[in-house]
Amino acid sequence: METTAPVPKLLLQLISSAFQRCRLSEDLCRLSVLLDQSTNNDPPITCISIADTGIGCNLEEFQNLRCPREFNGAKIWDGLLSVKTTCFTDDEVYCYHINLDEYIANKRLKRQPSQAKNGAKFSGTEVSLTVFGSMDVLVAPIIGFFQKMLVLQIPNVTMDLMVKQGESPGNQTQYVFAVNADKNQYFTASNLERLKSGLEDYVLRHGNCLDTMCDHCFSDREHLKVGSGIVCQEEKHKRVGGTMEVVIVISDLLETTQHCSRSCDGKTEVLYFDNFSPSPVPHLALSALKKIDWKKYGLILANVNDQDGHVFLEWENFPSYVQIQISLHWYHNQYPARQKNGPGISLLKKGIKNALDNLKAKHEGFLLSSHARKICSYVPDLARSIAGLIFSSTDLDFQGDCLSVLGFQTQEVERDIVEDYIQRKIVTVIGMNERKPQKDQEAAPFLFFDGESETSFFEDEDVEGEYYSSSLE
Repeated sequence: METTAPVPKLLLQLISSAFQRCRLSEDLCRLSVLLDQSTNNDPPITCISIADTGIGCNLEEFQNLRCPREFNGAKIWDGLLSVKTTCFTDDEVYCYHINLDEYIANKRLKRQPSQAKNGAKFSGTEVSLTVFGSMDVLVAPIIGFFQKMLVLQIPNVTMDLMVKQGESPGNQTQYVFAVNADKNQYFTASNLERLKSGLEDYVLRHGNCLDTMCDHCFSDREHLKVGSGIVCQEEKHKRVGGTMEVVIVISDLLETTQHCSRSCDGKTEVLYFDNFSPSPVPHLALSALKKIDWKKYGLILANVNDQDGHVFLEWENFPSYVQIQISLHWYHNQYPARQKNGPGISLLKKGIKNALDNLKAKHEGFLLSSHARKICSYVPDLARSIAGLIFSSTDLDFQGDCLSVLGFQTQEVERDIVEDYIQRKIVTVIGMNERKPQKDQEAAPFLFFDGESETSFFEDEDVEGEYYSSSLE
């Protein structure tokens, strides 16, 4: 079944539809995929079931599905979908056969005898199909799809993938992938907050290949730098309203990452979600990524590697101990949308830029341009000189006034602490000035504020070294 490329694509479309039916339900739902392979045939026959306990399907979901029966001269499946579906208010389960090879509507869909529910109250859908060949090439794409689904952190959906091989009693059904819907804290979170948390987990668990954080590469999630941006598109007579959300996570890897087989290779993976479903990165998003002024953020884009919709950004002079992950999510503001449309380049660019600017605002001295970093390279010497002038003075009143301006209330403070504080303040002002539009940039009117205490200094985030580090050059 090495030649069954259309089948995995069809399966992911069916799984995505099942996931949407679960997401739109107000109850906890289960999405279950079963691959049952019989080895008594040559080639093997794999029966596939995609079942969900969501809101019940609309048959229009299947009208645009296409999958050829043959691929590269080999028969890959029988072309028939078997669909069973019901809603809570229905008294029976409706059954259909859908022939994806048929283009004539009244021949494509054939209704089968319904099944009585006998007063039971439940909703859900099961889609079944049969493919010819080994199921091995189907498992990896489905797991990859589920791993990306987790980034969205939809709180009411349990997902599992089960495989069964052969008729022998010893070949029991095995759970290959299972996730419980037990994240109650995310029921009240916004889509953007869930996307941020989900992408953090995706980074810490190496693409959700691990159940927990990788101890070789990360110490804790508090060391991740996270920026987010959101842009809304208003609804017009020929355009459906939508929202573009962007999250960027930057992490410094531990020295022990060399012992991890899954450690980052310096490339930046770009995840794209279209209406709450993993999707290949569209060409407009690729264009937007290429048009970003990355040098403004201390990055030099070397190449955009597009592998059939799986996109990786490659950087020049990029350190091995830094990892960047980007997630883009576009969704319509109303469901179902009267028509589907994607975001334009300008909307995508604005969302990405907002996320980068958010990162710079939250982490002073981080993601500075090469010009700002060059200025910052002189900051340590300047701070050392200012601190030297203060502490070398024999005028205690002068020392006290200087320390008071800096926010310290005692003359017993150590010189290194004062020097470090001056350094931080200068870098903060450089960062603030760089975030202004070019035409508005001006010399800062002040560096220090009266009334700042020594305590407030120690509560500041540690940014030491980031402003002259080569990590993002």
